[in-house]
Amino acid sequence: MENERYIILETLLAADDGSSGLKNNKTQTGADPESGKDRAPGKDRAPGKDRAPGRDRQPGKDHEPESYDRILRAVLARYSYLDRNRRNFIARVVKGTIERREELDHIIDQYSSVKTSKQKRVIRTILRMSVYQLKYMDHVPESAVCNEAVKLAAVKGFKNLKGFVNAVLRKIAQNRDNILYPDRSSDICEYLRVKYSCPVYVTNLLLLQYGEEMTETILSQSLKERPVYARCNLSKISVSELVKRLNSEGLEAEALEIPDYAVKIRGFDPINKSESFNEGLFNIQDIGSMLAADLAGIKEGDTVLDVCGSPGGKTCHAADILKGSGRVYSRDLTEEKTDLIRDNVERCGFDIVICETQDALIPTPELYGKCDVVIADLPCSGLGVMGRKVDIKYNADEEKTASLVRLQRDILRVIYRYVKPGGILLFSTCTLNRTENEDNARFIREELPFKPLPFTKLQERPALEAARIRGISGADPDEGNILKLIPGVQDMGDGMNYPDGFFISRFVRV
Repeated sequence: MENERYIILETLLAADDGSSGLKNNKTQTGADPESGKDRAPGKDRAPGKDRAPGRDRQPGKDHEPESYDRILRAVLARYSYLDRNRRNFIARVVKGTIERREELDHIIDQYSSVKTSKQKRVIRTILRMSVYQLKYMDHVPESAVCNEAVKLAAVKGFKNLKGFVNAVLRKIAQNRDNILYPDRSSDICEYLRVKYSCPVYVTNLLLLQYGEEMTETILSQSLKERPVYARCNLSKISVSELVKRLNSEGLEAEALEIPDYAVKIRGFDPINKSESFNEGLFNIQDIGSMLAADLAGIKEGDTVLDVCGSPGGKTCHAADILKGSGRVYSRDLTEEKTDLIRDNVERCGFDIVICETQDALIPTPELYGKCDVVIADLPCSGLGVMGRKVDIKYNADEEKTASLVRLQRDILRVIYRYVKPGGILLFSTCTLNRTENEDNARFIREELPFKPLPFTKLQERPALEAARIRGISGADPDEGNILKLIPGVQDMGDGMNYPDGFFISRFVRV
């Protein structure tokens, strides 16, 4: 596996270069360009000459760096000639090393004379990826892990540190069942930080807003394997027929109870090899994203605006609901993002969608009062999808959170004008942070000309209504217009819990 481990090391170093937000825990997370998946949290604002009156760009938003998974996908594409098992090995070690970084550093620091914060970047990365294999990949022999790590150090020009790398890894291998962890009773934040590899800022924020028990559930859920979900384009095929098609293609497909137009799939490699996918019969999409468009209240003949639409999951869902009637305007900040939307729309064959490259902070008066539904799934900290975007948690801090809230409200002040009187504003995020969620919902209710619009559709879906009630905080009135999914907390109706966090709120313009 020498070749694979070298690829893993180079991928991790690229991610640690500041391009994915892992260097010094400070840089911004980039976008997830994968077709059909949710847009990456924290979407960046590009520079432009025109700005909404009184609106300044947020700090650090003028350049959108790459996320780790984008780097990984590029690497896997470059080495597509490797067999599936070898590519899966690369992907698992890269993801796991990043995801478990806090814990891995804690382990290394117990057995290294030089703390990870003082180690050379290459050596620290070799140790992290090796300790991950020792602790979480039992099928990989200890001797292979240690020997290949030593070889990597030499290949990267650190022959003088071969002995150091070997000694640290041998000690950890011998003592991996006796590793000491922080005491929960004396410091709950430090315990959760190390056990679930979640930085202090995010751990403290969750503890403050959700308490110890629910925070541990959220963090535990974030480290579990994530299912892949597909949303069936019902205007083209039924769920039962799609399941049959996918199974005939060699995939494992299973229809969900909630939402009943969704399918859980396994065994694709990659998804664009599926004939059903290429025919536009489904989109890869997370459950929260599906529910956002579902609960928006779109009806045939409507004019819909998807404000931050990339990569196009909610746009395609809206077009599917419209069944060839009405119009969908789908926008995003850059040509690259708009191209992703266009790719999905064209693959699905929806001809009622107009894709536009448009900064959401810049008003377009020609659309004022023209939209029956505006979907505002806005840039956010992404704390609800830490299990899918494993570098997200390392990018959050107090300053960035405040900056995101300002950005969200600046966008809301612009885009609400597109909603016609009696029309609907659907505000959503993929974060768990109340400041970005409930506080913004309160801002819409109190500062903009809107009132809450309850999700009456949930009366026909008891399990989803139960999930809505389970997600309500006692600090907020229950006006029936907010659905908050909390990872690992609410039952999907099929014996599983929702794996990701999502916030959806609906308002009607008065």
